[in-house]
Amino acid sequence: MLFGGLHDGLELRKRASGALALRGRFPYNKRAVLSDGGRTGRPRKEVIASRAFAYRVDRPEEDIHFLVGHSYDRPLASRGAGTLDIQDNDEALIFDAIITLEMQEVSYVRDFLAGFAAGLIMGLSPGFRIPPPRTVPDAETVEEEDPEEGTALIRTVHQALLYEISAVTRPAYDEAQIEARNWQAETSTRVDIHPLNRWRL
Repeated sequence: MLFGGLHDGLELRKRASGALALRGRFPYNKRAVLSDGGRTGRPRKEVIASRAFAYRVDRPEEDIHFLVGHSYDRPLASRGAGTLDIQDNDEALIFDAIITLEMQEVSYVRDFLAGFAAGLIMGLSPGFRIPPPRTVPDAETVEEEDPEEGTALIRTVHQALLYEISAVTRPAYDEAQIEARNWQAETSTRVDIHPLNRWRL
């Protein structure tokens, strides 16, 4: 499983019922640094192309989870449970998740919400697999970076199988949004922080 992530800001709101409503946005066609190459290697970068996750996103019967830290032992919502809705367009993958009152009583969910409120869990990261070449020959491509920009190898993911989206502390990409909405309020509070970049394999 591959993990990539990004963030820009967080917004927290609560529904009248007490359930938390979160919205996340993972933009496409942004470049992430996966590795600086160390002392002897070449830098590696990655781009996830528009609608790269469409295969599973466009099939409602395919369950996709919203997790804490890519751990299936710490789920927050899922399509199968009816608490996760995912939309896809050329610019971004967008999801809406509901954390029910019952889930808010679970210890790891309380821990996540505390970390979220403290500004420590601010990232968004998709967990995906690249389909085998025998089924999708051009699912990913690798090319040289423009010499005027650097010496990196750039992998572009054109098609991938999305299994989960996670809230994380240190994502790889530079932009994302996770919003948690209070539907009783007319306005919301937005927190913007400078991102820390990391690629997780």
